[in-house]
Amino acid sequence: METVRRLVGEYPVVIFSNRSSSCLSLTVKSVIGSFGANPKVYELDQVPDGQQIQRALQQIGCQENVPAVFIGQKLIGGSKEVNSLLLRNELEPLLRDAGAIWV
Repeated sequence: METVRRLVGEYPVVIFSNRSSSCLSLTVKSVIGSFGANPKVYELDQVPDGQQIQRALQQIGCQENVPAVFIGQKLIGGSKEVNSLLLRNELEPLLRDAGAIWV
């Protein structure tokens, strides 16, 4: 879990993804990027300790395997939660408050 905390603490927006679930991950990356944010993306199936990170994500409450989205070091959730924030017009303020966008 310490690895996840460290990685999440380095950037305003962090997405843990997996190329094998690229459809959901691609949607999340696209939605967040549409606001001008540049998330740090960790592809768990391509990093050396990806399986460890995925287990740690599950321990801290990720309901879905991936994508797992953190904004301002806070676990937002997966694609459903990001889309829900988008529909309620709450995603942009979160990104702004985290320093991921400046407009």
